[in-house]
Amino acid sequence: MSGNSQRRGATRKPGSKKGAQVGSGGQNRQGLEGRGPTPKAVERPHHPAAKRKAAAERRTVTGTARDGAPARIGRTSRSAPGKRGTKGVSATHEMVNGRNSVLEALRAEIPVSTVYIASRLEADDRTREILQIATGRGYPLLEVTKPELDRLTDGSVHQGVAIQVPPYEYGDADDVLDAAARADQAPLIVALDGVTDPRNLGAVLRSAGAFGAHGVVVPERRSAGVTASAWKVSAGAAARVPVSRVTNLTRTLEAYRKAGCFIVGLDGGGDTPVGDLPFAADPLVIVIGSEGKGISRLVREHCDAIVSIPIMSSVESLNAGVAAGIALYEVARQRAEAAGA
Repeated sequence: MSGNSQRRGATRKPGSKKGAQVGSGGQNRQGLEGRGPTPKAVERPHHPAAKRKAAAERRTVTGTARDGAPARIGRTSRSAPGKRGTKGVSATHEMVNGRNSVLEALRAEIPVSTVYIASRLEADDRTREILQIATGRGYPLLEVTKPELDRLTDGSVHQGVAIQVPPYEYGDADDVLDAAARADQAPLIVALDGVTDPRNLGAVLRSAGAFGAHGVVVPERRSAGVTASAWKVSAGAAARVPVSRVTNLTRTLEAYRKAGCFIVGLDGGGDTPVGDLPFAADPLVIVIGSEGKGISRLVREHCDAIVSIPIMSSVESLNAGVAAGIALYEVARQRAEAAGA
């Protein structure tokens, strides 16, 4: 009732479990204080920007270490097989599957880590020859189930037979000069610019082995590597002609020039026919580009001469393997004439 001073307010009884409530300013004081300004993206460990920054710093450290290494042409680091992105070895093991492919690979003397044969395989002439070659050369031979062979070959058609090719071990660019010095010959080197088909690389290796080249140089990026396809096309030349992988092709060409080599580019727009190929008797590097684009502008600027192969039709072109064979034959012919003179 109005004016009744005996009316009780909204108070808790003394025996209540809850005590008296304090004001809102006393609750969650730490939460009200906040966490300060938001850190930058590069300072947050799990943010993509921070990961990119850390990767850039790692690359910078690696580049500094290479720059501080002894000055050698196209020095590459050898690392454990199977690691992706290394320069010393190819990316990973490779599987070759199918009876015809495996038999051709074994006939071409491709290096083999393991031969896989499906259990309860129906034998024919090809599988019998595969087993004969594998046992004769002492290759590890494993009998596996069909599901396991499906897994090893990523579900491709294997016809019960597959082989594992080990990673190719690349050399250094200056190893080619050392090989020429040991043979007491003027260096003859083939450099590939933008050749991405491993079969073309295999054909170049076959021509290089036939005409006495001391090695083939390929860039690390945008270039074919020595795969099982390259091994097969090379017809065993990949085991005799060393392949060097370099980080920067133009820098390697400049280093070869300082070492006393002449650089001759092979391109459709050259002003010298291949029959008049210059510097054939001298230390020589022949640069071969891709069938479509030819050699790049930067590589062309580092060439002492540009040579072309005359062909009957302007719409036709030669792949890298054929072009390399023609140019290397001309060098071998001129060197033989010079030696006989």
